[in-house]
Amino acid sequence: MKIIASNFKTNHTRKSASQFIKQVDEFIDKSNIKNDVLIFPSSTSLDCFDIAQNIFIGTQNAYPVSDGSYTGEIGTIHLDEFGIKTILIGHSERRHIIKEPNELIIKKYDFFKARDYKIVYCIGEPLEVKNSGTEAIIEYLFSQLEGIDLSYENLIIAYEPVWAIGTGVVATIDDINEIHSILKQKISAPILYGGSVKVDNIESILKLECVDGVLVGSGSWNVEDFIEMIKIGAKEK
Repeated sequence: MKIIASNFKTNHTRKSASQFIKQVDEFIDKSNIKNDVLIFPSSTSLDCFDIAQNIFIGTQNAYPVSDGSYTGEIGTIHLDEFGIKTILIGHSERRHIIKEPNELIIKKYDFFKARDYKIVYCIGEPLEVKNSGTEAIIEYLFSQLEGIDLSYENLIIAYEPVWAIGTGVVATIDDINEIHSILKQKISAPILYGGSVKVDNIESILKLECVDGVLVGSGSWNVEDFIEMIKIGAKEK
């Protein structure tokens, strides 16, 4: 069974996120779905949800502190209030748009690892690296993993080629299979694929033995589409 994760990014309101999560929970309960489902709402939509044990609500970001003087950030006191123990770290939009440095990303990883969070750690290469060939891609990806404890039992890696995020450009099945197979040789943690995943291509991606699930952006924001993805993921071994 494959892991199916949705990253809301800067989308959905508190009300619509709550309705979304409720519908997903009702489907999982009714259909007896067993695969893990992760949902990352915006921080303003975090709450206490009465949901199935295999649904994990996570935060898209947090600062590596309990509390303090960090304007615009949230700390573990805010996450603890809602029982949030899952976090997304290192997403390309935080690396490339927010300009979050690798030193801070590693600091976050160590901080939340020490507190037993489920960590979805994102890696991915920009177009210029992709165009340089497989060897350059792998070198770039492993440079993003330097300083990260890959043996952490609550770690999930998400491979998201930057050039395929929100562009409508999807890596070919051969591209995904090649990179995931190489990563699998050195990483024992589950490895998800992300990058323009949609209902009409998710099945072919999940059929790859080296792909343990998907991290989906815009293709998952419609709840009916996300439920269909969960349904497809439950069929794959």
